[in-house]
Amino acid sequence: MSKVSKHSFELVGLNKFSILPILAFVYLSIVGPLIAFASPPATLQSMIEGHLENQIFWPAMAASSIVLVVQNHSHIGKHILPPNIICLLVCVAFAGASALWAFKPEHSFIRFTQEVMILASVILPTMLAPRTVDVMGGVFLCFGIGLILNVLLGEHPKGIQVGYEGYFLDKNALGPFAAIAFLLALHEVLHRGIRRALGMIVAVIAAVVLYLTHSKTSMGFGFLAPFLAGFTLMIRKKMRISPAILVFIIITLLVLFRDRVGWLVFNDTTFSGRIFIWDFATYQIGHRPLLGWGYESFWLVGSDAPSVVEAQGWLKTMPNSHNGYLDTVVEMGLVGLALLVIFIMTTLHAIGRVAVRNPARAWVMLSLAIFIMFHNLLESSWMRAGNLVWVTFALVAAEIGRCWRLYQPTKVTHGSRPSTPASPGLSGRPRPIYSHKNCPSERETQMSGPGSLRVRPHRPSRAPQQHAGRPRSVR
Repeated sequence: MSKVSKHSFELVGLNKFSILPILAFVYLSIVGPLIAFASPPATLQSMIEGHLENQIFWPAMAASSIVLVVQNHSHIGKHILPPNIICLLVCVAFAGASALWAFKPEHSFIRFTQEVMILASVILPTMLAPRTVDVMGGVFLCFGIGLILNVLLGEHPKGIQVGYEGYFLDKNALGPFAAIAFLLALHEVLHRGIRRALGMIVAVIAAVVLYLTHSKTSMGFGFLAPFLAGFTLMIRKKMRISPAILVFIIITLLVLFRDRVGWLVFNDTTFSGRIFIWDFATYQIGHRPLLGWGYESFWLVGSDAPSVVEAQGWLKTMPNSHNGYLDTVVEMGLVGLALLVIFIMTTLHAIGRVAVRNPARAWVMLSLAIFIMFHNLLESSWMRAGNLVWVTFALVAAEIGRCWRLYQPTKVTHGSRPSTPASPGLSGRPRPIYSHKNCPSERETQMSGPGSLRVRPHRPSRAPQQHAGRPRSVR
């Protein structure tokens, strides 16, 4: 294969490192929902546990990712692990440890194992991908194809108030899918040529499908996220404030004025009955506030689960509390929530650093992050194994971690500090040796030692002045 064709494939995300995360999204957004659409599960419990193909696909994907890491172990050792990925590893490790005190340890361990396999299939290959590979471009194609299939195969709603579901099981699954496709399409519009044309087409289709779903949560936050991301990055540039602080302030204001927001969005201060679920979840948090009931060991873990035994009425059928932050406290306690918030904040802060070198990439990443963070205020996806929204945020964290690592300047180190030469051609202030491109190349990042410094020789002026005595030579 020629270098030109190979580079073209890398620009659309086709590479041995990026093919695994793309396959993961193909399965989560197209293959898995289509299988469930063709043969729906008998119960909600079986839908959460998954089909037999899940038990084959994800172990194969995780094994492939581990093999890829082993083959490139020498390349991994040269790079520093980004802070947000370190925080994610700590959060995931605590989730696994919570199986020790979980209400149903076997359920918690099985779901945690699936979570680890999915994250390994997405994060490890993405972090290994070279700078020329556009992983998000390949994921965009996946969402674009899935969006078209939703239009062609989905059943049209029979009433005005009934939301369009496509081939997903409900509108609350198609809504975030269409919103994420819309945000990815906006980033493609910033490119030229065929990518801009495809981005515009997918953006229009995604906006129409998102409107037809009648999913107010996805529709409102999906259209609002890019504007908030642009505003946040503008404030960050003017005032040098981290995006993590700005987004935290916005979410705090939404929580404080919850009743007004509920009336403006839903015309209902109960958020379509969600407030009753939140009250029940808050009551259950009081029993185990510090460590929680265990990772995914509270909802849908059998007829003797606390969500069934102690709930009343329709609350017994709830798969979650419709709030990702509350569910995190229910399952992993206040400690788990603190670890999750630290992971989110470090990811947002890293996006601010990427904005200095690549504003367009930072804008789409921050748009996705804001949408997912706000979406979890009314739905639940944090740390959910196999949840498309959560896996998308994990991809954002991995992509930002990869950019953070590539954008790190490499300083020249010496065994001993050299003395400042007396030559008039040398400046007393050293010049940075790293590149100002979007991503520095490997050759630039590996420059070290005195031999990599270029010394500009002194050039005498065209009209030298006459000096008494012998002129001084410059070497």
